[in-house]
Amino acid sequence: MAAKLSVNLNAIAMLRNRRDLPWPSVTGLGRIALAAGAHGLTVHPRPDQRHIRFSDLPEIRALIDDEFPQAEFNIEGYPTEEFFELVRACAPEQVTLVPDDPAQATSDHGWDFAGQGNFLRDWVQRLKKSGARVSLFCDPDADEAALTAAKATGADRIEYYTGPYGGTYDDPAKAAAALADLEASARIAKRLGLGVNAGHDLTVANLPALARAIPDLLEVSIGHGLTADALEYGMAETARRFMRACGG
Repeated sequence: MAAKLSVNLNAIAMLRNRRDLPWPSVTGLGRIALAAGAHGLTVHPRPDQRHIRFSDLPEIRALIDDEFPQAEFNIEGYPTEEFFELVRACAPEQVTLVPDDPAQATSDHGWDFAGQGNFLRDWVQRLKKSGARVSLFCDPDADEAALTAAKATGADRIEYYTGPYGGTYDDPAKAAAALADLEASARIAKRLGLGVNAGHDLTVANLPALARAIPDLLEVSIGHGLTADALEYGMAETARRFMRACGG
């Protein structure tokens, strides 16, 4: 089975927010991606609302419920009471917890599962009681001890931070080493019963090798590279290109 594609709408929202105008439309481009076959939509509503705004969330939820009930809504964020209230109001199918400081430009590392396991366990249980599947952002070289601690939180999945792999676009040797780390870690995750997602700096060019390295990859969440391609190819064709790159 090919990994499913969830289109991250943050970059579209950031472009919209440059002006006090309603375009480009976050829901409009999300609709085009889903109509083209994308499996779901992802957002990361940061506290400063610098890209996705809190007001976008119910509109995305309604889009999925009314027009694409087979699709999934994935909300990423650092677990706080405010974040939990957003999740509870929007009932996403998946919540991905990330260890971001609010000031970070973007996610750039996974959780310290051993050191923050108790903190994560409490949030995972609360979110699962709300009905969401829970995924935890994970370093690409996570070892058995780290992944065992991740499993102990009760999380359903991990999402590998693939930024280091994406950054090797001009160095095949480094790309192979980065893939080897991901492949080795994903084997451990599968043995422990953790589902595997991936995201960050993934492109049409580097996805096929990732899909071969992690044949059980369930989902990729892609925003920046996909939005860049959409400027050239249009959103519908871009979604199809990325799905083909995933093996679909």
